[in-house]
Amino acid sequence: MAAGPTTAEKSGASRPNGSSDRSPRGGDGEAREGRFRVPGPRPLLICSALILLVASGIWALYGSSWFRVERVTTSGTRVLTPREVEEVAAVPMGAPLVSVDTDAIEARLAERLPRVDTVDVVRSWPHGIGLRVTERKPVLLLEKGRRFVEVDSAGTRFATVDRAPRGVPKLVLDASASPSLRRFDTDRLLAEAVVVAGELPKKVAVDTRVVRVTSYDSITLELSGGRTVFWGSGEDGEVKARVLSALMKATPKAGHFDVSAPTAPAATGS
Repeated sequence: MAAGPTTAEKSGASRPNGSSDRSPRGGDGEAREGRFRVPGPRPLLICSALILLVASGIWALYGSSWFRVERVTTSGTRVLTPREVEEVAAVPMGAPLVSVDTDAIEARLAERLPRVDTVDVVRSWPHGIGLRVTERKPVLLLEKGRRFVEVDSAGTRFATVDRAPRGVPKLVLDASASPSLRRFDTDRLLAEAVVVAGELPKKVAVDTRVVRVTSYDSITLELSGGRTVFWGSGEDGEVKARVLSALMKATPKAGHFDVSAPTAPAATGS
């Protein structure tokens, strides 16, 4: 009786030449060929067009004469002149508009022109730079010899002028004898005076000639016609302003008003 095929023979019969009996479902070569297919002409044309477009845009902004600085305009000046502002701004004429360093221009103006509160440097395509200036406004004046130092609403001393601007009260700091001077120095008293000046009723502000400060809680307003207002400290300013308006309306002929304690105001003299 003949022996049946061995296990090796069976294996050899089912896998001739030692190959797997799994039928191929697309060879590796075909997969690689599909995965790394060379792009056709259309994608290449699109990429080339995009590269050309970007290169053209860069050349137009930086290399061409189409978008270069040809003029500078200044707006918002009141005391300063546009020429003063533009000289300090030093905008590079003829430079590509896109490359102008607007932050550097703003920094120069802030450093060299203290009267400038804020400035916006804007590009005005295709050839302009605009300087939009906001100047500081004085709310008080400090006498300095025969000249006047302007102080704005933030307490900043920003300019010294020969002539006092019209409608701006003088500030007199006379706190040398104040026992609280060590606690509230002249800068703090100046700040308090600025706060008071900003909270005055409009009619009172127009009539105020002098703001006199002798201590933190002793601020007096000297008005036109020899009238005075004892304001006290800078606290409760809005309340004091309302009380003062009502008091002056009720006693129009009074010469002295006291709103240092707004719950108990007083008017005296005539």
